[in-house]
Formats: sequence, C-alpha cells, structure tokens
Amino acid sequence: MQSNLLAAVAEYIENNGGPDAVSQTPMSNVFAICSTQRRLPFRKIYKPSLCIVLQGAKRIELSDEIINYGAGTALAVSIEVPGFGGIVEASSEEPFIGMTIDFDIDLLRNVLENMEAPPPTTRETLGAFVEQLSEPLQDCLLRLVRLFPQPEAVPILYPGVMRELYYLLLTGPNGGEIAKIVQTDSHTRRIADAIYLLRKDYARPIRVEEMAEVARMSPSSFHQHFKTLTSMTPLQYHKQLRLIEARRLMVIESANVTKAAFHVGYESTSQFSREYTRLFGTPPKRDAMALRPFAQITRAFQ
Repeated sequence: MQSNLLAAVAEYIENNGGPDAVSQTPMSNVFAICSTQRRLPFRKIYKPSLCIVLQGAKRIELSDEIINYGAGTALAVSIEVPGFGGIVEASSEEPFIGMTIDFDIDLLRNVLENMEAPPPTTRETLGAFVEQLSEPLQDCLLRLVRLFPQPEAVPILYPGVMRELYYLLLTGPNGGEIAKIVQTDSHTRRIADAIYLLRKDYARPIRVEEMAEVARMSPSSFHQHFKTLTSMTPLQYHKQLRLIEARRLMVIESANVTKAAFHVGYESTSQFSREYTRLFGTPPKRDAMALRPFAQITRAFQ
C-alpha cells in the first residue's frame, strides 16, 4: 500500500511543479513536497499538523528534544511550537517525497464529539510525536491523493475522507494525544490558548501570570505544563516567537534590522542582534541577506 501511495504522490508532483517543489493541492491545508537534495535546518513555528514522509527522512529539533522520522511515518504536532527542522535524506535518484496536512480543528472536534467514547487519557508528553502510517491510514491517504486531480470532487468527497483520517488517528495508538488538541479541559488545549495570546500580542511584554490566567492554571502549574508540551519555558518561547517573526520580516518583506527589532518589541537593536545571533548562529543582517535569494523555497521545505 505504501508503494501505491508513494507512486500517486510522485505522479501528482511530476504533473504539478516537478521535483524540488511544494505542490499546492485543491485543498488549502494539504501540500505535496519533493526535494532531490537535503535541506538545511530552518527554524519556524510548527502548527498542529501531520507531516508525512513517504520517501527519504526529516529531522526536527525542539529545544533539547530531537525527533527523526522517515518513510512510512508522520510527525504529528499537537500544539504550535518553534522547531528547527529540515530534510536529512534525499537524492536525485531517490528524492524526498512527502505531504503536510494542517489539522482542521473544527472537523477534528466534530469527529471526536461523535465518537461513542473518547480515546484513553495518556500521560502528558511533548506536543510532537511520530505516528506510524498503518495500512488503514495509508489507504485513507491514498484516496485523499486521488482527489488532487479532481478539484470538482473535493467539496463533495474531501470532508468524508478527512473525517475518516481523523477517526483513524483518534482510534490509533496515539489517539489520546490527538484528542488533546481539541478537548477543552486538556492541558494541551489550555496551553494552546495561552500560546494564542502570545501569537496575537508577541510584540508586548507578557507576564507568566497573564498567560497562566488565560490557561486557567496557577503560574507554577502553567510553567510546568508549558515546558512539558513545548520543551521550553514560556519566556523562551516568547523570545523565539519574536525572533522568528523578525527573521520573516527581514527575509520576506526586506525590513532592515532596526525596523524588524522594533516591530517585534525590542527597544535595543544591540540586544536584538545578540539574541538573534545566539538563536540563528549568524548576525541578523548577514543572515537575512543570505536567505533572501531563496527564501520561498527554504521556507516551503521545512
């Protein structure tokens, strides 16, 4: 079954952008990816999603956690988290081939609410884990891919295929973790609410107590659960969020260092430059100038 799925995705990529491309599909939250070479790690915010590998391999670093995943597996991300990811196995003979599917939170919640019983509760872990692509999952994904060349069929058939995909994930070995994405009282959902506050107001100082109130937790409990799910403290997360946004502004929108620094909330460009260099390994101006010529393809492959 995996060979059928791989062949179907490879054929679609060949007809829609070819190798070394991210191919848009008729579904706004689904992309097909192909690369004939390894891609250097790139830091970004990973959204709740399923990052599927059909050929080749990828790697993601979340603070002090490293996750490697290859053909026949997917990285499931249950909470928005800054990560340092790239393609680590690809060649012209055997290119990296994969797909990404951003979770439709409303549809996932609807599927969970219509199940007779929720998945068993699991202990709290990092908000990113490797999901094995079982034969039923691959079969479902194959039917999803077969809709790519039929945009007229997508409004009719796509919701049913995605409902099946979510059902298989929720009833699979990691169903408890997937369910936490939408369960109102789960720590994952509460921390996600606090992260939404950070994402919305990243440019202003936000106290841990304010985030804890949004998450309906005590500050100490909030700090503990936040660190478990994201592998970093709230303040580390906030800093990375600001610096990643500043990098986007400089690379994609050609903002200068001073404008980017002030836009994301820094009052001192020297402090901004120090913290930027510490995170990305290169001073901001030099880093942005190096990335601009191939910004779109670099961002797309991570």
